[in-house]
Amino acid sequence: MTDASAVPDLVIRQATVMDGTGAAARVADVAVRGDRIVMVADRIEGRAPMEINAKGQVLAPGFIDVHTHDDRVVIDDPIHLCKISQGVTTVVTGNCGVSLAPLSLEQRPPPPLDLLSGDPRAFFARFADYLAYLSAEPAAVNVAAQVGHSTLRVATMSDLRRPATPGEISAMRRLLEASLDAGAIGLSTGLFYRTADASSTEEVIAITEAMRGRPRALYTTHMRNEADHIDESLRETFRIGRETGVPVVVSHHKCCGTRNFGRAPETLALIDEANARHPTGLDVYPYDAASSVLDVEKFSDASRIRISWSQAEPAAAGRDLAELAAERGLSMKAMADRLQPAGGIYFMMDEADVQTILKHPRSMIGSDGLPSDTHPHPRLWGTFPRVLGHYSRDLKLFPLETAVHKMTGMSARYFGLVDRGEIREGAFADMVLFSADDIIDTANFDAPATPARGIRSVFVNGRKVYADGQATGARPGQVLRRPD
Repeated sequence: MTDASAVPDLVIRQATVMDGTGAAARVADVAVRGDRIVMVADRIEGRAPMEINAKGQVLAPGFIDVHTHDDRVVIDDPIHLCKISQGVTTVVTGNCGVSLAPLSLEQRPPPPLDLLSGDPRAFFARFADYLAYLSAEPAAVNVAAQVGHSTLRVATMSDLRRPATPGEISAMRRLLEASLDAGAIGLSTGLFYRTADASSTEEVIAITEAMRGRPRALYTTHMRNEADHIDESLRETFRIGRETGVPVVVSHHKCCGTRNFGRAPETLALIDEANARHPTGLDVYPYDAASSVLDVEKFSDASRIRISWSQAEPAAAGRDLAELAAERGLSMKAMADRLQPAGGIYFMMDEADVQTILKHPRSMIGSDGLPSDTHPHPRLWGTFPRVLGHYSRDLKLFPLETAVHKMTGMSARYFGLVDRGEIREGAFADMVLFSADDIIDTANFDAPATPARGIRSVFVNGRKVYADGQATGARPGQVLRRPD
């Protein structure tokens, strides 16, 4: 390091490096200059302005949260403590068919778009404007943004309770194409939701066709059904990918309702069979409860419902819907109607199925957290440390290197995030330093907004954003546009 221009800004010394590929860990020094990793070696000579003795600590690529609803919070709360405190350095937004753009509104958006914001002024008429804002006012994390199919429907249709007409499909395609040109990484659908459940498969195929031939563009979906008709929904998903030629991700894969407990091996076999013919991936969160808008009819398979927010009765957040209904002498449906607009946490999965899906060799990790909820699902704060601590270290579902791969290198490759998700020379310096012995989630369903233990330092594009339990205030995140 005699050449001053070659002196790194940071050297992390003697870390246990898990490089994101799934390879066995090795003890090494890692040097960073600017926003890139410039050297990984057994020993790096010379000194740097900043050095960290990481002996006994794991250094991994920053975690990539492939399933978020962080579209607006990265603007309103750009430090994004709930994510950087668990080692997340990149968020993928625009999931479940809802995105902040391209949409111009004059009134409150319909559910589930209001999970992003209830304020019509929070949305952007053009995707290019949304990404330009994030570039000018960056968050602490990187953002890769998808276009939501429900957002396109709200933007172009006056009646969402029917399939789109050919003219409306053409209008949605034009909006999608402009958004992809601006840097959107793909299209998501939420065919489960009332904003899109009237869509025909042919409508989705016609819109998704706009991505054919675009490098690394992908289609992600909250499928039409994750319960009794999950096999039919999977086949619909596979058809959309196969007929458009666009890679597919099945979002937050699960088997809902007691009648479907134990079906995970069956559904995973269907996904594997589809992947043999066409790229088909999946993500999962490490909990047996879901969270979304409050809709007791859509979520009739839940054994228990907890309120996550209510505009009509804010004090209901954190309460069980059944208890509230009993106190008022109302049915569950009538009580839910009184709380609207509102959100709920739904206990509706089997823990054995959750573990089976987590263990699948191609499952990626996504939190599906809802940052605007008053009493959020604990996955918002705990997803990644829970996988590393509870499922990998304590239950030994898979080695720690595999857990890291599921939230870094695998995710970056599938979502087309170039030079992310690995610790190697030339990669962006998104990194997390943590204690393998201590890392664990502390958020739970009673106290959901508590930071994880065991995260020592988090770096985004070479700059420290979190250390010793505190955010540094740095906001070095970048917009990760789809490459041409």
